[in-house]
Amino acid sequence: MKFKEWIEHLQQNQLPNLRQYITTNPPWMTGAAASILSVVMLQVGMWQPLEYVGYRTLFQIRESGLLPNPGWDSRIAVIAIEPRSLQAYGQFPWSRNRYAELLKALKKSSPTAIGFDILFLDPSPKDDILARAIADSGNVVLARTSKEAPVPSLQAAAAGVGHIVHKPDSDGMSRESKIFLHSMPNFGLVMTQRYNAANPQNPVPLPQPTDWPPQNAWINWPGETELLPTYAFVDVVEGRIPPEDLKDKLVLVGLVATGFDRISSPLDRTTAGVYLYAALVDNLLNQRLMKRLPKLLEIILLLGIGPLVSLLLCDRGVKSRIGIALGLPLVWIASAAVLFGFHFWWLPIAAPIGTLILSGTALQLREQYEKQQLMRLFEKHVAPETAQLIWERKAEIFEQGELEPQELTATVLFMDIRSFTSISEKMRPRDLLDWLNTYLEAMTECIMDRGGVVDKYIGDAIMAVFGVPFCHTEYQEIQQDALNAVEACIAMHERLHKLNEQLRIERKPLIKFGIGLHTGQLVAGSVGGSRRLNYSVIGDAVNVAARLEAMNKEIVSDSPFNLLVTGRTFAYVRDRYEGQKVGAIQLRGKKEETVVYAILGEK
Repeated sequence: MKFKEWIEHLQQNQLPNLRQYITTNPPWMTGAAASILSVVMLQVGMWQPLEYVGYRTLFQIRESGLLPNPGWDSRIAVIAIEPRSLQAYGQFPWSRNRYAELLKALKKSSPTAIGFDILFLDPSPKDDILARAIADSGNVVLARTSKEAPVPSLQAAAAGVGHIVHKPDSDGMSRESKIFLHSMPNFGLVMTQRYNAANPQNPVPLPQPTDWPPQNAWINWPGETELLPTYAFVDVVEGRIPPEDLKDKLVLVGLVATGFDRISSPLDRTTAGVYLYAALVDNLLNQRLMKRLPKLLEIILLLGIGPLVSLLLCDRGVKSRIGIALGLPLVWIASAAVLFGFHFWWLPIAAPIGTLILSGTALQLREQYEKQQLMRLFEKHVAPETAQLIWERKAEIFEQGELEPQELTATVLFMDIRSFTSISEKMRPRDLLDWLNTYLEAMTECIMDRGGVVDKYIGDAIMAVFGVPFCHTEYQEIQQDALNAVEACIAMHERLHKLNEQLRIERKPLIKFGIGLHTGQLVAGSVGGSRRLNYSVIGDAVNVAARLEAMNKEIVSDSPFNLLVTGRTFAYVRDRYEGQKVGAIQLRGKKEETVVYAILGEK
């Protein structure tokens, strides 16, 4: 099947079926469809860029002071290989005796642990010097990759080794770090283990390979990296830093100079990689690693949002919907911010809010489609005000994608032009249509302006109904429908008089009409096939009004308005209008006689 043919097949078969499925099911089904779409977007990563923006925003809100800000743990410090140190000791990498000098200088401070975020993978002539310094310190942690460990002599002397394998997210930001990599502990975890070894009476709980799932730990960045105490390598080696500044600290040594080991955090566009492990140590010391919803719970959340939002919005007005549409995202953002600030939860923001928007949009499109369907049935039949009222009260008559059939009492109007056949034979088709449409337009306005529904045009004839589409059961309502019908007929007579004056000037045929009114039982609803529906009424009341209209040809001289009504209709209007009884007449197709009155005018 060619692409064009497939599109046509889709438009003709699948799309109508989909529209019918959505519009003939409860509103929550529309929300459910939006939720499913959102879950698909989640699975293919379409929400991820926006979630990253939400993540960064949460940290920025906390940093602004609106939420509790934990700040960096005072037990952590960084010794930085920065531009001044590079200027003093030359281009990196350095001889390993430089690090031995650092360890010797740090002995005066007695730090809890010293971690080198620097790889010592290749043998060096000065390895023995550094190995002795590491062994002499007894608290040094070294870094490794996933496949390569430090030089054996250095590893044997170290108190521990941790991996520094790290992969930033697609936007370049560092949000997570692997606690264990093939059972190898993270560099930051080993540093914290050294803290526990130095404080056996007050250790902090740490993850173990057996209970830590093979997933990343989400870093809860405590603050901007410039707020963490950072000392120049050269200043420490040359004794310019007071020993007490680093006493009992967890010291991390790393490259901070521009161009080396750069990462990005939610609070720093660019910073050194050593701060990632400083943040991890901070989180482990204080049990404040960020927590995220499991993927399954996030999917369940999204699947629940759509139906709930649709149910919440479906029966509300425009102002209420706008308020809810603006309020719900704000409530969700506020909730996410509070849980982040007080409990270190990173709730998804983009996907839930996106699902909310999708659900509201889908509901609006569904209702717009329903409104188009409803208005398609009524737009040519009623005045705009009535059409809007029909939409506002659609729940009373609209069900399963079409109008619900109703049994009701209404007043039916039938009217046509006298001698239309002979007139049409004397006019050109184009002139005839212009003449006829001018008449129909004028009469239709009189009907619609008084609450009537134009059911159909049958050539020169008009069929209209007063009392639809809403079912009227009270006597006063049915009476008002009958009064509106008579008032419309008199208005049409007056309008026709003015129209005939214009036709006389234009030398066009003058118009005379006859009208029949009857109030009775009928059935109203959608009539037609699935490809074309019309709103219409059927029943005995329609037949009686049609028969009555035809009688005007016989008694037109006795009826100033050419308006005949049945006794039942006259009973509703007799207090306002004068009537002359024509008699009890046997209408064609009726077994019983029908009492007929000619309306003479208002009392």
